[in-house]
Parts: sequence; structure tokens; C-alpha cells
Amino acid sequence: MNTDTKDRTIYKPQFIRGDALKIPTYRVLKQDGSLYKNAQAPEVDQPLALRIYSSMVRTRMLDERGLASQRQGRLSFYMQSTGEEATTVGFAAALDDQDMIMTQYREQGALVYRGFTLDEFMNQLFSNALDYGKGRQMPIHYGSEKLHFMTISSTLATQLPQATGYAYGQKLAGEGHCTVAVFGEGAASEGDFHAALNMAAVLKVPAIFLCRNNGYAISTPASEQFAGDGIAPRGIGYGMHTIRVDGNDILAVLEATRQARKIAVEQNEPVLIEAMSYRLAAHSSSDDPSGYRSNAEEAKWRDLDPLLRMKNWLLQQGWWSEEEDKALFEADRQAVMAAMKKAEKVGRPHIDEMITDVYDIPPAHLQQQLQDLKAHIRLYPEVYPKSALQLDAPEGVNRG
Repeated sequence: MNTDTKDRTIYKPQFIRGDALKIPTYRVLKQDGSLYKNAQAPEVDQPLALRIYSSMVRTRMLDERGLASQRQGRLSFYMQSTGEEATTVGFAAALDDQDMIMTQYREQGALVYRGFTLDEFMNQLFSNALDYGKGRQMPIHYGSEKLHFMTISSTLATQLPQATGYAYGQKLAGEGHCTVAVFGEGAASEGDFHAALNMAAVLKVPAIFLCRNNGYAISTPASEQFAGDGIAPRGIGYGMHTIRVDGNDILAVLEATRQARKIAVEQNEPVLIEAMSYRLAAHSSSDDPSGYRSNAEEAKWRDLDPLLRMKNWLLQQGWWSEEEDKALFEADRQAVMAAMKKAEKVGRPHIDEMITDVYDIPPAHLQQQLQDLKAHIRLYPEVYPKSALQLDAPEGVNRG
């Protein structure tokens, strides 16, 4: 227990208001592409800048076509990250490729940056036989072992205690890696958030907790979620290094995450980053934001589009042109559509895959349930798709 009371003793009651602590926001880049006065751009060369921007554009095109396909009935569900690409791509660009990423469900930009292909995205969205999850996850629940990207879970905040545990393992391994856990401000209301931050601070693990504060937990505005100054003060409350950053400012997100990683890896101490942004799209393809926010509010944030801000900076550097920009958007739009059409033609996972990948040998009760299901399908073949009627186990599937 800390018993040091030097210079901290008072002799009359003095209460500290919870709203007395106001966290400043770190900014570098203005919307017109110029730097704020006294701001210094992080070290970014042309290849890195163009990789970041192309990842942001690809994410935007993936989201555009993903939602359109859901509306056409080709996909059952989709979630966009439109307006938040500077946060979702920017943090990934600051990491080592071996660092672990555990996200919520709006961080496809990080996967794009790390090299997840359009085919891999589409295989997951269509739950086809090439989907790494073998059709057992709903769309947008991506995961990639080779890219050190933990499979997404819909349940809020479950990745946060997992990140603390994984980072503790990284600390023991001593190989100089960290874990980044990304979540929304709504997830910060879950108990897992508090447990994870407290454990991380006490155990001193190399973890970065990145809160993507877009102002809404589905339809609940931040003003109705908490009374304090956002999420950042909570990091201070747990004794963590903390910073708030403009989440639409790609250079600020990049530099803040770089420095956070340095603290995490070199000092084995956790960091909380609160990135202030806004989702220009609906919460999901099942949501209608017109019921809880105004067109004027959306227009205000549309003027702060992170892609436009990044493009303006690239133009000022002489690293990009309007012609190249137009060509990139069109090329990515066509590439996404081509990958989508390709994935649609791939067959479904075999029925035997339903009970693989959990046990080395599926237990008897699961094997029996699978046989019962096959018997049911044989009894009513007219109500099942042709792919479900291929009941013989494919080569390599272990049925025990």
C-alpha cells in the first residue's frame, strides 16, 4: 500500500469534482492539409503515406460495396467504418507486424493495411468454403492468424481482458511485442473494460487500449452514456499513460500510437488512447440513424472526412494528384466488385465442418447430433439447398 502522504495531506474536507479534469486533444493536421501552428508532422515517407492512404480508400470502397450488396440481398449483414478510417488504419500503421490486434467490429481498415486480401474479405462475408471461419460466424467477423488479428466477436468488450492476458504473455516472452485492443466508447460501459484496464495497470503489461469514440453506442449519444470527460480520464484513474487524439487526423493517430507502443514495449506499461471521431454511416445495415441524429450533425462531420484531409496533405507534399486519386477509387471499386462476384460462386462449407476445429476428435454427442441432422436432411431434401445434400465427408475432415 502506498503510504506516502507528503504534500498530499489536507486538514479540511476538499472534494474534487469528476468533471474538473479536462483532457486535451492532440492534433497535427487541419482539414485543408496544412499543419496546426506549432504542430510537427511525424516521420512519414512517401511509400508509407501512400500505403496508408490506399488502405483508407480500399476500406471506404469495401464498405460502399458491402452495404450495397446487403441492400441487394446478396449479404445478410454489414457494418461500415465510414468516417473512422484515420483511426482504424492509422493505429495499425504504427505497429510492428508481429504485434497482436484485437478489435471490435469496425476495424477492417487495420486488416486492409496488414494485407488481408479482397478475396479473404469476401470469403468471410459470403461464408463460403474458403472462409477461415468455415461459415460459422456472421459477416464482418474477420480473423487472420498469419496477420496476428484475433477473430472478431459481436459481444462487446470480450477482447479487452483477452488483450490484457495476451500482453502479459508477451511480457513474459520478452520479444518486444505488444497487443492493441480496439473498442467503442459504448463498450467502455461494460465490466470487462474496467477489469481489463485494472489488470493491465497492476500487472504492467505491454497493451494499448484504443477507444474509438464515435459519439454513439448504436443510438445512445455519449451524453447519455457517461457524465465525465469521455473515456480518457478512466485511464488516469487506473494509473495508466493516457492520451486523447483527433481520430480523423491520420498523422496524430499515427504518432500517438507510435509513442504509445514505445511506452508499452520499452516500459511494459499499458496505455489508453481515446480517438475522437464519428461514424458517418449507420451503426449497421440494420440501423437507421435518422431516428436519433440530424442531417446537420452528419453534414458537420462529413466536412471533416479523414480521407479528404489525408488527400489534401498528400497533395501539398507533391506525392499525389487528383488524377491518381480518381483512378485509385475507380480501380478499388472494380476490384471489390470482382472479388465479390468471385466469392459468390464458391460453394458452402461442408456440413461436417460444423463440428471441427474445437476438439481434436469430436466427442460422441456432437457426432450423434451431426448424424441426426443428416438424417433430417435426407428426410426433407426438398427444403434444403443442393450444397447441404452433399452429406459424405470431404477428404481431410475428421469425424472421429
